[in-house]
Formats: sequence, C-alpha cells, structure tokens
Amino acid sequence: MKEPAIDNKELILALEELEKEKGMNKDYILDAIETALVTAYKRNFNSLENVKVVMDRKTGVTHLYSLKEVVKEVENPETQITEEEAIKINPDLKIGDTLDTEIVPRNFGRIAAQTAKQVIIQKLREMERELVYNEFNDRKGEIVSGIIQKADKNIVVMDLGKLEGVMPTKEQIPTEKYRVNDKIKGYVLDVEKGQKGAPQVIVSRSHPDFVRKLLEFEIPEIYEGVIEIKSVSRDPGYRSKVAVYSPDPNIDPVGSCVGQKGVRIQNVINELNGEKIDVIEWNEDPSIYIAASLLPAQVLAVDVKKEENFAQVIVPDNQLSLAIGKSGQNARLAAKLTNWKIDIKSETQFRKMLMENQENEEGKAE
Repeated sequence: MKEPAIDNKELILALEELEKEKGMNKDYILDAIETALVTAYKRNFNSLENVKVVMDRKTGVTHLYSLKEVVKEVENPETQITEEEAIKINPDLKIGDTLDTEIVPRNFGRIAAQTAKQVIIQKLREMERELVYNEFNDRKGEIVSGIIQKADKNIVVMDLGKLEGVMPTKEQIPTEKYRVNDKIKGYVLDVEKGQKGAPQVIVSRSHPDFVRKLLEFEIPEIYEGVIEIKSVSRDPGYRSKVAVYSPDPNIDPVGSCVGQKGVRIQNVINELNGEKIDVIEWNEDPSIYIAASLLPAQVLAVDVKKEENFAQVIVPDNQLSLAIGKSGQNARLAAKLTNWKIDIKSETQFRKMLMENQENEEGKAE
C-alpha cells in the first residue's frame, strides 16, 4: 500500500486548540481543507481527472484518490476506466461503479500544507466577521460613536473600532458638515454583509429614533420606563416634535424631559447642532393631543372626525402663521406626530367659512 500523501498530526492539534479557544468547528475546517485541496491539486497539476481528498479526523493522515467510473467503453481516460481494467484492481467492481485509486503526486505535501494554512486563515477571518456582524446586529436601534474617516457629498464613513459605519446622504442631517477625524454619534439603522463578506453598519443621524435614543440616554425617567415616548416626528436639522407620557400623575413628563432651565433637552439639542425640539404631552383625547402638537401656537378649538382621522383646528388670527410654520413645517410635523390629518384655519377664516356654508344652505332652501 502506498504511503499517505500527508501526515498532519500537528494540524489536528492546532485545530483542536482553535476549537477550544475560538469555538471553531474542527470538522467544518477539515471539510473545507479537503475541498480546497481538490482545487489545489487540479490547479497545480493541470489535471482534469476527478479526485477526492480524505483526511483522518484523529490523525490528520491525508489521502488523495483518483476517481474513475467503470464503463464498457472509455470515452474520457481521465475520468473513466473499462470494466476489464477495473476488475484487475478490484474484482468486485462492475459497470457504473467508481474505482478509487490512491495517488501521491510529487510536492503535494507542500501544496497541502500551504492550502491548509490559507483555508484556516480564511475561515478565521470569516468567523471573526460573523462574530462582529452578530455583535452589531444585536445593537440595531442603539447609538454608536465613531471617528469620521471619509466625508463627501454622497457618503460619510466612520471608524467604529471593529468595523466601519456608513452614513448615506439620506441618513445625514442636511444642515451638518462632516469633517475627517471628527468624532460623531449615530443611530444603528441596519447591519449588512458588504463586499467579501465584511459586515458594514448603516448609521443614521436623520432618523426620528436617533432623537428618541438621545432622549433616553439623557433622561433617566425615559430609560427607566417612568416616562414613555409615544411618538417622534422630525425635520432633520431644523425641528423635532416629541410626545411624552407618564402613567404616574405625580410626574410632569414634559418638565422632566426639558429639565431645570432646559438643561436636559439642551444636551440633546447640542448633539443635534441646534435642531429645535418641541416636547409635548401625549393625551388619549385626540383633540387635546392635536392642540398640544401644534405648540408653540395657541389653539382655540379642535373639531375631530374620528372615522376620517381628520381634525379641524381653529387658531387666533395672529397665531395662524405660527401654527402652520415656515413652509408648513409645524403643521406637517404635528400631523406626523399625531398621525392625524390636520386642517388649520384662523378664527376669521373659520367664521367666513361658516357664513359661506350658511348662505349656501339658505340658497338651497329657497
């Protein structure tokens, strides 16, 4: 019997050590090495024959076999053998069977050692990437800090330590300028497997939940669950509205979030580079909630149509522009916050509308 191609006791010991230290499955690695050795043999020896590699799981002894199908008439001598020739080697073989013949190519031991090393390094990298991917995947919805490595119009790349975070244009705050080497915070929106399997963290500073998490970080009552953030609407870089609620009647949720002299909310505003934040109290009564959502504007009345999820809001004449906001921002954020369609009219507009409706009704009656 021919000597085996490789005796790899050291390899087995090394893999057993890796299994203990890093949790790397020894059999999984050996399977990968066997597959890689087949490819390496064909590439290095320019062979078209079918081969298989078998590594002993305990000793590491490695055998290389040429596989040939037993046929009546040979069309491809690289992969086929006649029944007559096959039974000279193994009398039990018949047409359709496979003859395994062990081969020991010159220098294959060196090639095998190099291949095994490459496979182990590759699998270690894959495992480390998977561990990092799982770690950051579990951190979805959290805030991370990083150093900006690259910043241009299309993308900001952050060094997060174990891997990089990417902030696409739509996840950036349009009023902010990002500079290389600046340290910034971001919200983990998603974790993807990028090129060559390397995990990549998608980071956002424009997402409404970034504001939610910053408030949770700054305000212990939110983190502890004493105060609940019911909703957040946001125009990144300009204004956010946050609806808060506490089931405890002794707690002022808005006051707790704003803090004495506004110190708590100011920390969040500073992190957002001056973005204004309106903190309002959530109420299960939609008319009260909608009126509060339009702050800082004063509201005279709110008429709700629940079946249509529609609210007609009346404000004093001098509050109309404030209620609507610049480019409709205040009204738009209030609608997003409450998830209601909101139509805002001044007192004068509303009276005029009532008079017109009354005249129309009288005209119909005549």
